[in-house]
Amino acid sequence: MRLLVISGLSGSGKSIALQALEDLDYYCVDNLPLGLLPQFVDQIVATAEKRNIENVAVGIDARNLSRDLGRFGDILDEIRKPGLDCRVIFLGAADNVLIKRFSETRRKHPLTRVDVSLLEAIAGERELLAPIAASADLHIDTSNFNVHQLRGVIRERVAQHKSASLSILFMSFGFKYGIPTDADFVFDVRCLPNPHWDPALRMRKGNDPEVIRFLGQQPAVTRMYEDIRAFLERWVPSFEAENRNYMTVAIGCTGGQHRSVYLAETLAAHFRQSRAGVMTRHRELR
Repeated sequence: MRLLVISGLSGSGKSIALQALEDLDYYCVDNLPLGLLPQFVDQIVATAEKRNIENVAVGIDARNLSRDLGRFGDILDEIRKPGLDCRVIFLGAADNVLIKRFSETRRKHPLTRVDVSLLEAIAGERELLAPIAASADLHIDTSNFNVHQLRGVIRERVAQHKSASLSILFMSFGFKYGIPTDADFVFDVRCLPNPHWDPALRMRKGNDPEVIRFLGQQPAVTRMYEDIRAFLERWVPSFEAENRNYMTVAIGCTGGQHRSVYLAETLAAHFRQSRAGVMTRHRELR
């Protein structure tokens, strides 16, 4: 049986993630008191076959008692049993994005009070949930996601991932828009020849044939690709040996349109030849 613990900041998309999993036939429980999680798992495991339950998702948030949140690591050790594939997914977003979302929806943050501002409540929630964030198998920054994109990430990255393999996401991004906070490795490729300065290529993207042809003919691009590929081929097995389930490799150029897209796609194509669960996402392409 598979158990996903879904947690994260208020406004980061936990409810959307649980709804997406429910649509994929997960048995979902939202806002379960953390102190009751071991008993819940015992009951589910004991009755799963009779009730035909294979996948379970539980939402845990900051409304729990702080003492329970503080001992999350111990609770996690307690519920991880033989035959139970248990993973923790933590959703987050930038403060300014969370503030905007609360403003647009007119929802009240669960930790706000008369004497606590929204920004202070977000900071307090980050502190309360730090033990869960530290234990998470996968961090998802939803700052740049709409509802449909988040559903897609949950479906492709979380629900379809098999326990026997390491899921690798190659993400392209633009440094001018900020470094992805959920990346495990970040490679800067801004030193490479830039198609942006060729008027014929400026409006093209890194996955267009013209740009692929241009970058594929650049010796510096080839060397960068080979160096990143060699680094990952050497070190990914070490992370896999430590039972790592997810890895995000971020490739950044200036605007996230050409060089980073090309290299993310090229690296993903190489690693797909030898492993399953390899995906790409281009943060700045809409």
